[in-house]
Amino acid sequence: MDTPNKILIVDDDREIRTLLADYLDSNGYSTVTAADGNAMATALDANKIDLIVLDLNLPGDDGLTLCRNLRVKSAMPVIMLTARSEALDRIIGLEMGADDYLSKPFEPRELLARIRSVLRRAQSPAHNGTNDPVQRLKFGDWILDITARHLISPQGLVIALSGAEFRMLEIFLEHPNRVLNRDQLLNIMHGRDADPFDRSIDIQISRLRQKLGEDARSPQVIKTVRNGGYVLSVTVTREQNA
Repeated sequence: MDTPNKILIVDDDREIRTLLADYLDSNGYSTVTAADGNAMATALDANKIDLIVLDLNLPGDDGLTLCRNLRVKSAMPVIMLTARSEALDRIIGLEMGADDYLSKPFEPRELLARIRSVLRRAQSPAHNGTNDPVQRLKFGDWILDITARHLISPQGLVIALSGAEFRMLEIFLEHPNRVLNRDQLLNIMHGRDADPFDRSIDIQISRLRQKLGEDARSPQVIKTVRNGGYVLSVTVTREQNA
């Protein structure tokens, strides 16, 4: 029997923690809860967590700080929760490395759908090398290691990617020299359409360009197509790990 994925819920509201834990438990997940950053660190040390549901507004270190600190050492999937509806909060959350975001109030079933989508991307068989002999994608002087889920620079340095960054880069490498607009990217990434003010795709591409050392004014790998979207403009070759 498969072990259920373990979800860590970090929220200072006891009622919300209990509601989400009960709902996710009833839908096949195992949950752990924490009220702040210290409890989150304890839970991570004591459990093998597969995904974190992280509230933005927490006592002590807020969710943005916790997400940024987590990204220094881990690519664990993070879904950010915020009580605010302003786009700025979502943008900052993505800049800190969150894989997805959800504004309060929300339906638990919507969070469940987001969790399933993020975990599906993180745990896809295509990422563990069991069904596909292609384990590395080379583009320009860079390499994306599909198995290890990290980027290798032209100098041979290993660069960690968040789950969202990895999936975004993988999408471009699967569709080289093809213009992809924001709606297409958001639908592939998160299974939903973009609203006119949704900048999540732009933020994730900006983060990817930083990881690739691109000049934001004149990127050479992921280029902007005016009124069109974005395009990976280098050749992609497939190879197996040595």
